[in-house]
Amino acid sequence: MDEFADIRPYHDNEVRDVLDRLLIDPELIAAVASLRMPRINRWFPGLLRPLVSRILRRQLTGVDSVAAFQSVVKVYMDQMIEGSTREFVVSGVEHLSPGKAYLFISNHRDIALDPAFVNYALYHNGLDTVRIAIGDNLLSKPFAADLMRINKSFIVQRSAKGPRQMLAAFRKLSNYIRHSLLEERASIWIAQREGRAKDGNDATEVALIKMIGMSQDKGSESFAEFVAAMNVVPVSISYEWDPLDAAKARELVQIERDGAYQKAEHEDLKSIGTGIVGNKGRVHVHFGPRMQGDYADAAALAAALDREIIGNYPLHSSNVLAYMRLHDDARWRTLDLPEISDKQVAEFDEHFAKMPPDYRRRALEIYAQPLVNQLRLKDVAQETANA
Repeated sequence: MDEFADIRPYHDNEVRDVLDRLLIDPELIAAVASLRMPRINRWFPGLLRPLVSRILRRQLTGVDSVAAFQSVVKVYMDQMIEGSTREFVVSGVEHLSPGKAYLFISNHRDIALDPAFVNYALYHNGLDTVRIAIGDNLLSKPFAADLMRINKSFIVQRSAKGPRQMLAAFRKLSNYIRHSLLEERASIWIAQREGRAKDGNDATEVALIKMIGMSQDKGSESFAEFVAAMNVVPVSISYEWDPLDAAKARELVQIERDGAYQKAEHEDLKSIGTGIVGNKGRVHVHFGPRMQGDYADAAALAAALDREIIGNYPLHSSNVLAYMRLHDDARWRTLDLPEISDKQVAEFDEHFAKMPPDYRRRALEIYAQPLVNQLRLKDVAQETANA
């Protein structure tokens, strides 16, 4: 019996049937056409979409395994990185060993690109790609669920109704993560929190760690032993530019003003598209060392993850300049920061000049927050040392 059939990624023997279903899905064809050639699709959809369908069929001919599908995805990733990033940097891979399964826990800025960049970094360093945790709230279209699961994603059932159903869904998810890591030796990626850190404040949710810990065998292992067995690795992902910065700032301003923000239908899917094609500048993925410590409980591990993720977050000129615009002090000079050129200052000013005035200050705060967090972390470390 396949107890995880409704949430796990697709197996190799399911790939071909899923692809054949996707290739005749008109919504997927329309989405790809809009993403790849938006102007032509807007004016000549009837001409473009059959062409897109033929291209996809040609690219996916003979693809009958997850690995073969990810090889096709890699081509699109190459094109995306070439067209929308200035530089892609990976650090910390020396902490990882081939053939070993890890539970990667990272900060969360972009719905699809965070795990995609992690996978790309692992792939190009000879390491296995990860199974990706994705909320069912992002699967509003049937093709999205198929597309995610064929790319090694598993489903987090956030839409479960009632406390009993939610508890059962989280227990199954926790058991699947443990099964994947310890039985199938397959790595997992999961964000440190539910939803993106739209305000730029990376903080691990204790509830997430408690969910993962539901599969702990409390009769035979301590929490620290459980963490050690799961091979938890903190990951810090940073983008010089966020293609969705204005949208995030608008949402935060609206919440502050009205107390709530109502998402439009399929807004998350549109955000995925914007994130893929938008300018990201420099992107940096850093893998920290495996978490090893005598963690008493979920809160202790969450705090330790925060120290690693925040402390290893690679800062960009956009973070420093945003801090300088908001704070009349030179505390940022105490950190190890990149040199800032006149060209970068001009680019920064031009970027914010294009943003609606009502959202500029909130967007500046988003970009400055990682630097603020590092200063706060340094203060805490200094206070601890002086105690």
